[in-house]
Amino acid sequence: MDYELIAILMFSSMMVMLMTGQRVFGAIGFVAVAAALALYGTGGGEFGFSAAMKLMKWYPLITLPLFIYMGFILSESRLADDLYSMFHVWMGPVRGGLAIGTILLMVVISAMNGLSVAGMAIGATIALPELLRRSYDKIMVTGVIQAGSSLGILVPPSVVLVLYGMIARQPVGQLWLAGALPGLMMAALFIIYIAVRCQAQPHLGPPLAAKDRQVSVAEKLRLLRAGILPFFIFASMTGLFLAGITSLVESSAVGAITTTIAALIRGRLTREVLQTSLRKTLGVSCMFMWIIMAALCFGAVFDGLGAVRAIEGFFLDRLGLGPWEVLILMQLSFILMGTFLDDTAMLVIVAPLYVPLVRALEFDLIWYGVLYTITCQIAYMTPPFGYNLFLMRAMAPPEIRLVDIYRSITPFVFVMVLALALVMAFPQIALWLPGLVYGN
Repeated sequence: MDYELIAILMFSSMMVMLMTGQRVFGAIGFVAVAAALALYGTGGGEFGFSAAMKLMKWYPLITLPLFIYMGFILSESRLADDLYSMFHVWMGPVRGGLAIGTILLMVVISAMNGLSVAGMAIGATIALPELLRRSYDKIMVTGVIQAGSSLGILVPPSVVLVLYGMIARQPVGQLWLAGALPGLMMAALFIIYIAVRCQAQPHLGPPLAAKDRQVSVAEKLRLLRAGILPFFIFASMTGLFLAGITSLVESSAVGAITTTIAALIRGRLTREVLQTSLRKTLGVSCMFMWIIMAALCFGAVFDGLGAVRAIEGFFLDRLGLGPWEVLILMQLSFILMGTFLDDTAMLVIVAPLYVPLVRALEFDLIWYGVLYTITCQIAYMTPPFGYNLFLMRAMAPPEIRLVDIYRSITPFVFVMVLALALVMAFPQIALWLPGLVYGN
């Protein structure tokens, strides 16, 4: 059988299994091992074993459970409540101020968690009821929370960039730094959009009523002290890493320990909070490790077929496309897949194809990791089956309908596309900070 036909058969088999509701790692791993055994005989069984050993030996992977644990402690102990209370008091008098404060809240949550789910949970349970109670437009604020929570997979410490670094064999530290400025730029674009629109249409985001602004200076300072704690956690974690005092793994340990101590000091580290956080951390970490192992095995089999070189020749030689045209097609395929797959599934399915192709096109793989992540953010919010759309539907109150959720994301998707275009046109937005810190 021709190797191109084998490659198509592997991909189609995997997609069929995914559409039947099989778990991502099960579908990918089964197809990989079955293809290895069929192509290489009994020796093909070594592919799965080799992937497992490679995973276990990858030291930076330790950061994964530590950052996930930090995010769950932050969420379960409700330390983010204090942060939102601070934004509520300090930003409330501004038109759209609470929505702007929600974006800032999401940035901080993202900087301590690395997952969009945590930001969505905190935004939907803390910010959304308050915004609706303050007569904010339900469609706008629904979009604010979805857009803000998507920052979790771009702003460091992004778990998605950890997975990309593992599969693309790129340094996670550089990927995190590469995602920092684009993430902050996107948050700034969200804030500008909210401010401009609320200035033009004040009824969408009215300022706090005069009676609600009557907060003493002492109370404002108390909330500022309480809300500054999450910033301290982030500074202690990233500051030591950027200063070269701690390694990446050590910084993740500092973040986990600092968050635990902060919850303990605030009297919120109960037995139930700790047990819930540890149980959820174990579940999410194991899921990611199974997916990475399956992806490594699939990539090894796929690369062994020579399919990557065939696809490269198809785009560049047969179709005669230029490097940028191929890159744009890859980004469009991510958006299409994002309508029915999450970011991890998209990465492990196409990474065996796209990473070697990006390298052959002589694009920077660190820069491409940021492009991939931004495209995942867009795909998260793209109808009909965007990941964040259904998370919001599950968490939103009954008065917010699915059609409202679909309508809410349109302007924010355009803002994300603008951010993607800027990073594509000006790669130094992503590459300047890693070059500054690592000197390359």
